[in-house]
Amino acid sequence: MDDARPPPRQAPRTGASEDGDAWLALASVAGVGPRTCGALVRAFGGPAAARRASAARLAAVPGVGPARAGALARGLACADPAAMRAAAAAVGLAVRTPADADFPRALLEAGDPPPALWVRGAVPTVGDAVAVVGTRAASAYGLRVARATAEALARAGVVVVSGLARGVDGAAHAGAIAGGGATLAVLGCGADVVYPPEHVGLADDVAAHGALLSEHPPGTPPQPGHFPRRNRIVAALVQAVVVVEAGTTSGALLTARLAAEAGREVLAVPGPVDRGTHAGCHRLLRDGATLCEGADDVLRALGRGDARGGEARGGGAAAAPADPPPSGPALVVWNALDPDDVVAPDALALRTGLSADAVAAALTQLELTGRAVAVPGVGLRRVR
Repeated sequence: MDDARPPPRQAPRTGASEDGDAWLALASVAGVGPRTCGALVRAFGGPAAARRASAARLAAVPGVGPARAGALARGLACADPAAMRAAAAAVGLAVRTPADADFPRALLEAGDPPPALWVRGAVPTVGDAVAVVGTRAASAYGLRVARATAEALARAGVVVVSGLARGVDGAAHAGAIAGGGATLAVLGCGADVVYPPEHVGLADDVAAHGALLSEHPPGTPPQPGHFPRRNRIVAALVQAVVVVEAGTTSGALLTARLAAEAGREVLAVPGPVDRGTHAGCHRLLRDGATLCEGADDVLRALGRGDARGGEARGGGAAAAPADPPPSGPALVVWNALDPDDVVAPDALALRTGLSADAVAAALTQLELTGRAVAVPGVGLRRVR
C-alpha cells in the first residue's frame, strides 16, 4: 500500500499543462538530473504520474531507492511551478519543458532531455544546426576560421550553436550574427548570468538573433561540472559539430564524441603541428573526422552542396572593402592593427598614442566600413 503523504501543491497554472508543471516540479528537486527524471517518467508513464507517486513507489525506481525516495516525494509535493515561471519572467526568461510544443525536438529524440530549459530569446524551430566549438585560448588563426565559417554557415541558413565562452565560441556567435543568421548559446550557468562577463554585449546580440539556453535555473553561477553537461545539449541540438581549434583535453572533444555517438557528423579544422591547441583536432582527423577547411565542407557533410554567398572557406580573409581608404585617426589605428592577430583597444591606444575615446571612434568607423573585424572579449584585427 502506498505511503500517505500530502497531495502535490496545486499552484495556479497560467495555461501550462499538467505535464509541464510536473516537469518543472522534477526540475526543482535538488540532486535529480535528467537521467533520474527520464527513469521516473518511464516508470510511471509520464511526468504527471511521476509527480503524484508515493515515496514507496518512487523507491522502486532504479536510481532512486529508499534513501532518496522520501526527500524526492517531499520535494515534488512542495514544488511551485507557477512561482518558478514567475521568477524566470522577472529576469526576462521563459521556461520550456518537454511538454511544450517549442521545446527543441532534437533534445527529446536524444533521450533523457533536461526537465526544463530557461530561455532568453527565441529558439529557431526550423533549419539545420551546426555547432562551432573549440578552445578558449584560441589563436588568431582559430578565431578567424571560427568567425568566417560561422558567418558563411549563417548566410546559408544554418543555425550556429556554441557555448558563449571566450575564444572560438565567441568568434562563432559573432560570425553568425555578422552573417545575418540565427545562433544559440548553451550555457553552463543560468540564462540570466553572463559568463565570461566581458561577453555581456555579445549575449545581448545572441538573444536578439536567437537564444541563450540553460538547463540551470536563474541565478545559477558557472561551475566546472556544468560545462560537460551543457556539451551534451550542444551535441544533441545539431546535425554536425565543427571543432576549430582544441587541445587534447578540450571540452570540445567531449562535444565531438557525444555527437559521433549520436550519429552526427564531426568535422575538424587542421592547424599548425607545433601548437598544442590544435592537437585535439589532429587526433579527431586521425580517428576519422571529416577535414574542414570552411563552410563548404560543412554544408557538403549536411548534404547541401556549397555555401550560397559569403566567404565559403573558413581560413579566407574578408573581401577587400570598396569604401574610400581610412584617414586621420582611423588610418593611424588601421595601420596599428594586425591582419593576422587580434589587438585589444588598450594596446592600440599605447601603440598609437591616441586617447581611448579616439581609438574607440576610429574602431567604430573601421568596423562600419568593413576594414576591421571584432572578436568579442578579445579585440580587433585588420582586414587586409
